[in-house]
Amino acid sequence: MLLGLYDTKDALRQSLGQPLHYLETQLLICEYRPSGVVAVRGAFAGGGKSWTAEVTLRDGHIVHVD
Repeated sequence: MLLGLYDTKDALRQSLGQPLHYLETQLLICEYRPSGVVAVRGAFAGGGKSWTAEVTLRDGHIVHVD
């Protein structure tokens, strides 16, 4: 699962058409795929609620957030 660099899931949704900003959570395996569906977990900034999302990417850009 990738770590999304967005404060909220809504902020991720507002980034449709833009590249995904993320950090890898695995040391040995690259989880990012420029096209397809990836799992993204929200950062725990400021002790807020955590969130998860399935993000559909096409050519490295966000096309759908579930």
